Amino acid sequence: MSRASSHALRHPPVTAPSEPAGAPSAFPELAVAIDRERRRGRGAQSNASGRYEAEVRVAFDDGWQSLEELPPFKTTVAVDTSRKVITRNDSPDIGFDRSINPYRGCEHGCVYCFARPTHAYLGLSPGLDFESKLFAKPDAPALLEKELAATGYEPRMIAIGTNTDPYQPIERERKIMRGILEVLERAGHPVGIVTKSALVTRDIDILSRMAQRNLAKVAISVTTLDPKLARTMEPRASTPPKRLEALKQLADAGIPTTVMVAPVIPALNDSEIERILDAAAHAGIKEAAYVLLRLPLEVRDLFREWLMANYPDRYRHVFTLIRDMRGGRDYDSQWGTRMKGTGPMAWTIGRRFEIACERLGLNKRRSKLTTDHFAKPKRGGEQLSLF
Repeated sequence: MSRASSHALRHPPVTAPSEPAGAPSAFPELAVAIDRERRRGRGAQSNASGRYEAEVRVAFDDGWQSLEELPPFKTTVAVDTSRKVITRNDSPDIGFDRSINPYRGCEHGCVYCFARPTHAYLGLSPGLDFESKLFAKPDAPALLEKELAATGYEPRMIAIGTNTDPYQPIERERKIMRGILEVLERAGHPVGIVTKSALVTRDIDILSRMAQRNLAKVAISVTTLDPKLARTMEPRASTPPKRLEALKQLADAGIPTTVMVAPVIPALNDSEIERILDAAAHAGIKEAAYVLLRLPLEVRDLFREWLMANYPDRYRHVFTLIRDMRGGRDYDSQWGTRMKGTGPMAWTIGRRFEIACERLGLNKRRSKLTTDHFAKPKRGGEQLSLF
């Protein structure tokens, strides 16, 4: 007989957005925090069921110390069999209308990641499942080539890394991202990449050739220069020095490169804005951007748990400032303000960023990609022209 026990309830409890910072849970018996040893090297503290599940299942100690026998969370990778790889969007406050995500879920484990709620669509938890139960799209390069060759396809920049990181650790062996870049280079198609991994330097050969034709640009997110904070907040992402070195290598290779101070978290890393920009400028970067912390859906509670576990003395202050910048709420999804926030604190962060960029000579010019080189891939069985 198994000594592990579980408890299930229908209708998962949802904490109201208006709950004041620090208020106790209405369901204290449903604590879902995972033992530290089981989640070593992970960002989230818990693994609550997704919001679409009919039941919540929570392990609890039945007196036999059975929880201590549970294995640690290990990364597993399943195959995503999607039949299309290009995702479209019509959001008016972002500069692209299409994107590619080679992977679902992200092993970097950044606790603040706004993409975590997407794992609920798979029946999985936005918590530890998001960073340990991953899905790879090995057919992505072939599917991309097919979509680019479709009749009526009109090229515009494809963004990669806007949801989960294309250069997360499993890319080292799977090389799906590199396959995608090879397809885009052959087709002369523009691409913009966002990552926080130094693994992007592996593909400098392709990216530099594409950059010579104004087909590629890269943005690397540098959240903090504090190694302890980085290790705690984004445990499996590249270290800050590695990211700065990657910025330098990309810039030296002639690839348009942007440093992203993202996300800016008040009372946690906002004091580092100028230092990060200064370090990036010394690495040769000419462009910079920032994004304010976003806490949609389950991310709010995951970030709250993490903050209480690691920086309990800052908990109330951080959430007070967040609400000051979000119209009194933990998150405001309104287009046009969701990236930067509103109010005096948000204005101050924006102004500090602008002054630092002006002092360092950043953002004097913005790199622009072109579609002039695009040539549709030949579809299978299509007769090649003799001329």
